Amino acid sequence: MKTARDQLPMVLRAAYLALHRQSDHRFAEYGVTADQFVLLATLHRGEALTQRELARRMPSDPSTVRAMLVLLEKQGLIQRKTHPTDARARTVALTPQGEKLFQKLWQAGEPIRKQIQNSLPPGTIQDLVRLLQCVATGLNTDLHTDLETVT
Repeated sequence: MKTARDQLPMVLRAAYLALHRQSDHRFAEYGVTADQFVLLATLHRGEALTQRELARRMPSDPSTVRAMLVLLEKQGLIQRKTHPTDARARTVALTPQGEKLFQKLWQAGEPIRKQIQNSLPPGTIQDLVRLLQCVATGLNTDLHTDLETVT
């Protein structure tokens, strides 16, 4: 019989995939994927970020982020500019259209957040978030990556 320790990676994967499928379904009518939502949510904090910093904060690999940025820029949702002090770097920020879409996507995701909350015992969300942050930080230690809250 498998122990909880043995089951943990598969249970985490199943939860992630279920969240990803639900998010893709909710965001499809807006022409945005779950991964693109994470990018928009990361930029929603307001500050322009370099593409490298954006990839670190998401966290995602830089080539995937670059591909998403090309698509989102074509849709007018983000704007890339040359970094003010480093000509080799580019900064990324939401456009007003991107901010409006983010707000709609946030509302579209509310049923998912409620579904997650309703599936947990009362008062356990903070503990779950803390534990998942510990897991993410522990797994990312070798990669020198911090996990930051998306919202």
